[in-house]
Amino acid sequence: MIFKERFTDQFTNVIMIMIGTAIYAFGLHYFVISNELMEGGLTGVSLLLKYVLNIPPSISTLLFNIPLFYIGWKNFGRGPMLYTILGVLSLSFFLWIMEILIRIGFLIPFHTTQDYFLATLYAGITLGTGLGLVFRFGGTTGGSDILARIGHKKKGWSVGQVILIIDVIVIGSSFLYLPKEKVLYSLVAVFVTSRIIDYISEGAYAAKAFTIITDHAGSLAQSITKELDRGVTLFPAKGAYSGHQKEVVYCVVYRYETRRLRELIKAMDPSAFIIIGDVHDVIGEGFKTQ
Repeated sequence: MIFKERFTDQFTNVIMIMIGTAIYAFGLHYFVISNELMEGGLTGVSLLLKYVLNIPPSISTLLFNIPLFYIGWKNFGRGPMLYTILGVLSLSFFLWIMEILIRIGFLIPFHTTQDYFLATLYAGITLGTGLGLVFRFGGTTGGSDILARIGHKKKGWSVGQVILIIDVIVIGSSFLYLPKEKVLYSLVAVFVTSRIIDYISEGAYAAKAFTIITDHAGSLAQSITKELDRGVTLFPAKGAYSGHQKEVVYCVVYRYETRRLRELIKAMDPSAFIIIGDVHDVIGEGFKTQ
């Protein structure tokens, strides 16, 4: 039973990573390459080679990542690299498929000479959707992600900072070939892509987490359970200044329930101390299952 569930999970991960790379490859050809926009990381280097030397991204993407496979395998081992290798091979395959479909005229890319903002917006949406699915199911598309993880392991560098530096270098170098307007539009696409990635990879079930410090924890917990039908957790706590023992109320609700919960707290204890945080994914009773 456990083996069957594990196999099902892995099979689902593989399928979703392939769907994600297919969407990413489509967006890259349909919106980005057709309008000579840019991307960050090694994908951006592949795009520059496409624009300058007409080298297909399906080939350059794979060639760039082959030495990184070896380095990553030595540093991180077999397990963490398998989904990365799957992601890169799948991306190269679907890039190749898109190149064929465009060559035979089955797929006609979206090209514009007037409304680059529209192309930029949809480029960000499709690329972000594709990468978001890849990341959500445990994969990567290689490139700067591998380099960043190696830098973090060897030197303690921030993964996000390394990726940002690589993106800045790659997109900045495109000023040598592309008009500055297209480079600036590309930065907008990169921003939209990052937001969509966060939305999909971290979860679309956005909610709010309430941490409430009050002298009426028990009564408030009962009120939340009765009025909102939400589970509540009580944590024992002690005031550092007063030394008084009390309980802290913790509860997660959907965004649309936020206003109602605040009204309940105000009615119960107007002087309660409330901390409200964003929750990007909620798994459990009352929300979504695994």
